[in-house]
Amino acid sequence: MYRPEIKVLDCTIRDGGLINEHLFEDKFVRAVYEAVSASGVDYIELGYRASKKYFSADKFGKAKFCEEDFLRKVIDGVESNTKLSVMVDIGRVEPEDIPLKKDSVVSLMRVACYVKDIDKAIALVKRCADKGYETTVNIMAISTALMPDLEEGLSQLAECPLKAVYIVDSYGALFSEQIHFLVQQYAKYLKPKGIEVGIHCHNNQQLGFANTIEAIRKGANFMDATIYGIGRAAGNCPLELLLAFLKNPKFKLDPILDIIEKEFIPLRQKIEWGYMIPDMICGILNQHPRSAIALRSGKEKRSYSEFYRNLRNDMELA
Repeated sequence: MYRPEIKVLDCTIRDGGLINEHLFEDKFVRAVYEAVSASGVDYIELGYRASKKYFSADKFGKAKFCEEDFLRKVIDGVESNTKLSVMVDIGRVEPEDIPLKKDSVVSLMRVACYVKDIDKAIALVKRCADKGYETTVNIMAISTALMPDLEEGLSQLAECPLKAVYIVDSYGALFSEQIHFLVQQYAKYLKPKGIEVGIHCHNNQQLGFANTIEAIRKGANFMDATIYGIGRAAGNCPLELLLAFLKNPKFKLDPILDIIEKEFIPLRQKIEWGYMIPDMICGILNQHPRSAIALRSGKEKRSYSEFYRNLRNDMELA
């Protein structure tokens, strides 16, 4: 699969940090940056730009805040054409905490929101664009969105200064037919305005990579992935699989395989991610992974049938 307009964004540190409160050592973050840069990936997301008004620096690591000193230390001396990205969540960042682009090493601000908050996302996008940044919007938990609300939101986003708007399968609930439909719906509103469709898949049903391929086939051109599929709960589309699939000569697989061997295999012994039955259950029931995470951190982490029954009962009572 080769299409030169496709852009790949690595969100290993940002999404992977949801497992451990972003408490990665600086040298690990730098090793990821070096590997992703050497692989030729277009963007790397080194965390969130969250405000300390909402999060304690005593609890969270540096990648939760992505302050300029931290980012400059990570990238210092590394030859790279990979642009830096950070994510900003609606209601978790103060606009004044986002510096002007001329004072920052960040190129892309990715605004994350639910469909009900698209109006707030638009306001933040405009603030970021006015400061000189490239911008995208990630519409989270898309599998729970009502179509009239989504269509209204997409029509509004089409008038914004955006590079892409992402389909985010937060719960890993979608199948290929739904991916087809959503890419077409996004494209109907966005493509005429020169805005690309992006895809961010989770792996609850072991479809993260497959659904990313389906989005590519239908015309999506912005792809999210993480090294070794690291990410909250079931994790994400693995970067190594995506780069191998794309067949673009600018992408190099060796640096990613090397860092998996040196850093991610040992890390997997310390923190847990990837396909597991509780995450699968949340995926098939289209539920937030928080309940699966709670189960896996408790004493009865393998009581799968009871977990399934309880979650279904909770849904029926809701």
